Amino acid sequence: MQRPKFLKKTPLAWFQVTRERTRLMVAIAGIAFADMLIFIQMGFEGALYDAAIKPHRNLQADLVLTNPQMQTLFSVKAFPRERLYQTLAHPDVKSVNGIYVSTGQWKNPDTKLERAILVWGIDPVEPSFNFPEVNQNLDKIQPLNRVLFDQAGRPEYGFAAEQFEQTGIFKTELNGKLIEVDGVFTNGASFAADGNVITSDSTFLQLFPNRSPNQIEVGLIHLKSGADIDRVRAQLAAALPDDVLIGTTEDFAQIERDYWSDGTGIGFIFGLGVGVGFIVGIVIVYQILYSDVSEHLPEYATLKAMGYTDNYLLGVLIQEALLLAFLGYLPSVFLALGLYQLAFAATMLPISMTVQRAVTVLIMTILMCSASGAIAMRKLRSADPADIF
Repeated sequence: MQRPKFLKKTPLAWFQVTRERTRLMVAIAGIAFADMLIFIQMGFEGALYDAAIKPHRNLQADLVLTNPQMQTLFSVKAFPRERLYQTLAHPDVKSVNGIYVSTGQWKNPDTKLERAILVWGIDPVEPSFNFPEVNQNLDKIQPLNRVLFDQAGRPEYGFAAEQFEQTGIFKTELNGKLIEVDGVFTNGASFAADGNVITSDSTFLQLFPNRSPNQIEVGLIHLKSGADIDRVRAQLAAALPDDVLIGTTEDFAQIERDYWSDGTGIGFIFGLGVGVGFIVGIVIVYQILYSDVSEHLPEYATLKAMGYTDNYLLGVLIQEALLLAFLGYLPSVFLALGLYQLAFAATMLPISMTVQRAVTVLIMTILMCSASGAIAMRKLRSADPADIF
């Protein structure tokens, strides 16, 4: 049986790439370094958004009411509670409940240092979140001055979760008032808040005595089974005054995401970092391929004299570039996984590898190396076999 034609061809690109092992190792290290830069920038950007919108997506509601001027939980705006009650007039609205949100000062009982923490005041009878640990412990925050502590928050808050699990007791101060941790849940730190606590609405008003009970930050609307969410949202939006904004939990999360991506310089900074990594990769691969072409110019010129076209030689360079792309990409993935773990341990941000990000960086690596090969081809195009020999 005759072998296919392509198997008979000399793998010129592979021989060129592997001929000098030292140069190959340098090229792989350079591409891996550029890919790691991209992975780290994308990882932190993804962690920023995931952490910032995690509580929004975990709200237990079909529709959410907010102040239209709200941009982020870090500086949340309130609206009249009566707007939430007005939605009960719609026949498809089953029930409603409100949430207070504000930033308090948590005292670490060991260091005595205070640190800002996000405080959520909820109805301890009706579930407001999809966190199982919260819903299982709603009865524990019904008494005053009882809270549920976010065990995935920054360690600067103290070892509340560990001490609570060991002894069942953890007391500290929040806004200068003595409180007791009666349970833990897992949300995690974000760029807006290093930690979270959930308490009853009554305790919240004790912690923030200047707050009006009639002013809430988030309104949760539960619809009857079978109700058309989009239709109800449109009808409520038309019926309610313009001092509230109604949307789904995903719409609520998108407001927060847009703030961090467009309302601050963080999105631009991470995007710039990805661009820098991409350019660094192009320069590294170009230097490797250019050196290869320069050193083997007589051989390439011989091929041109034999009748091989520039397109054929371009194909060889692109093949070399693609081989370098895959060889440099593979170690960068494993190195990025390790760096993600280190970053998570240091910052408690939900930074992890995703399939989409891995595929995106692979495509960027291929484009990066292909562009370098095309640029290096200019050296070959200008080479005249007659001049060389």
